Amino acid sequence: MVSGIYVLNFYSAVFVDQLKRGRKTATIRLGDKSRKYKRGLVVWITVGYRHQPREKIFAAVVDDVEMKKASELSPRDIEHDNPEFRRLEDSLAFLEQIYGRPISPDDTVSVIRFSQIVERPGALLGGNGDPPSQN
Repeated sequence: MVSGIYVLNFYSAVFVDQLKRGRKTATIRLGDKSRKYKRGLVVWITVGYRHQPREKIFAAVVDDVEMKKASELSPRDIEHDNPEFRRLEDSLAFLEQIYGRPISPDDTVSVIRFSQIVERPGALLGGNGDPPSQN
């Protein structure tokens, strides 16, 4: 795997609130993304358009990457990608907007699940800066 910083970018600012509140915990991407994103990979979650400034929302760890046909997306996959959607048709229409082409139920998609990394300075250290004791 190539070293560097990996990013999961979202184009719509609509997702910022969903991401920050933990309501969006997955993304559905067209094609097989298993070579780029692997379980345990740390990524930045960002929002912004290509060739423009992007806002880093938080760091996250990739929990799982699953490839499937678009027609095999479960209601859970759909809801974790966009809490406002419940139906496959809604997700496919949204993917068509993003990718600018028709999306077939036979197209391969990747469901990338992630969890926010919460950074709390000193949370893992004892009051004197040492690791907490193991009682």
